[in-house]
Amino acid sequence: MTRVNQGEREPGSIDGLAAVSGVHPSATSVEDKGTSSWFLLATASATCGLITLDTNVVAVSLPSIARSFHAGFADVEWVVSAYMVAFASCLLPMGGLADRYGRKRMMIGGLVLFALASLGCGLAPSASFLNIARAVKGVGASMLLTAALAVIANAFPGTKERARAWAVWGMTMGISTTVAPLVGGVITQWIGWRWIFLLNIPVCAVLVVCALRSIVESRNPNAGRIDLAGSALFGFGLALGIWALIGAQDDGWGSVRTGLRFATCVMLLATFVQVERKRVHAMIDLSLFSQPRFVAAVLGMFGYAACAQVMMTFLPLYLQNAFGWAAVSAGVGMLPFALAMIVGPYIGKHLAARLSIASVLSIGLALVGAGNLLTAVVAGGRQYWLVAVGMIVTGVGAGILNGDTQRAIMACVPSHRTGMASGISTTTRFTAIVTSVGVLGAVLSWRTQSLLDQSMAGEGAVRAKLGGTFISDLLAGDTAHAVSQLAPAVRVAVENSASASFAGGFAATLMVAAALALVVACVVWLLAGRPDKQQSRAVARS
Repeated sequence: MTRVNQGEREPGSIDGLAAVSGVHPSATSVEDKGTSSWFLLATASATCGLITLDTNVVAVSLPSIARSFHAGFADVEWVVSAYMVAFASCLLPMGGLADRYGRKRMMIGGLVLFALASLGCGLAPSASFLNIARAVKGVGASMLLTAALAVIANAFPGTKERARAWAVWGMTMGISTTVAPLVGGVITQWIGWRWIFLLNIPVCAVLVVCALRSIVESRNPNAGRIDLAGSALFGFGLALGIWALIGAQDDGWGSVRTGLRFATCVMLLATFVQVERKRVHAMIDLSLFSQPRFVAAVLGMFGYAACAQVMMTFLPLYLQNAFGWAAVSAGVGMLPFALAMIVGPYIGKHLAARLSIASVLSIGLALVGAGNLLTAVVAGGRQYWLVAVGMIVTGVGAGILNGDTQRAIMACVPSHRTGMASGISTTTRFTAIVTSVGVLGAVLSWRTQSLLDQSMAGEGAVRAKLGGTFISDLLAGDTAHAVSQLAPAVRVAVENSASASFAGGFAATLMVAAALALVVACVVWLLAGRPDKQQSRAVARS
């Protein structure tokens, strides 16, 4: 294995992702001629694919998890959010730890932690235990991603072989994203949702053996300090914000608890900004945000994740709750979205050859907005082929954005700052997803409750039993438990009204996502046309 020369990297190249782990020109590695670099690539790519698969495979199983524990919608949201919050919070510091203590060591440690957390998820006796194990799993995933990306960058320093390596890596990530809903549906329906997690254990064991055989230790002897204070402030602030959004569905938006959570979230994030401004070795260099093009690119990533990627969580719930489909059918029903995401990058490539990157991002966001809007319009009719058309439009937009958002961010910074920019990019992606789950979940809950109240307006006695607990069970996919407290004579009518109300609530959710995507598209377009301060000063000096 050979040493990476930092100076060879291009600011816009995808291998800037690896710099999350701080691959450095002075990073040390031991050459092993008997080790196949391509076996190493397969190991590292499969490790990243496992993370992507685990991120997206769970959504299809959420109704089954809810029925197993009789858990409410808030608990189901935390199954996704606990993992995402931990992942987003730990991503940057784990890169620094890999620099200090070794990428191979961090990768193997991450696989062990990921496997143990998967065991905890699979054997979870309650929804709360499951969510704690999911958070631990997110920590393991952050260790894996940063280490695996650094290992790939360290093993393929040449321009041509590096391009081929990232192509293989990208293909692995694309395949894992595409098959995740179907895999989740098949496992959930045929052998049970717990095996979604338990099957990770033998996979991790195989990857540990492969990592021990193929990867030679490397580290950066000049690694800087780990910004633990910044990481803790950001992580706890993000977690409290999500807790406020999810908890407000039960506690109420005007409750003291909700207000305290939001206030503490704002205080922690404001303190985080102040700490980052003063630190020499800050987790995030806030001066980057003085560049309009960089802000536009980061907003493009946020809009993509919040309005498109988040649909991987909400679409399976809609297909199972509104159509009454089984988990495997919902997995198959997600394929138009997933396959369109594969086509999108090719369209984006052709657009990028003719248009500016800001135009490409704006087009991608506009397609996401149009697709969500189209799906919202037809969601209430519950005709799958119309819903699939909307999913395809959203998927194409998401595919365009998937590669170009990263490229746009990396193109805004010099090569020596690609690690910082890549870390911001990836953290933005997962922060946007988890924030969107909280916001859109609140919209879904509010609108479904409103529509159900309207449909049952003439049934006072029945309507009194359709409060927060009923809605929580309904949204989680546990309709049988939701109607179990009702008289048998009214259950069918309530189930039909509840299903229609959920479809309407989902439509409102998509409307919000569509509006956000279109607004972000306009902002990206406007910001990208403004000159950066650095460019303006250079022009003035000339």
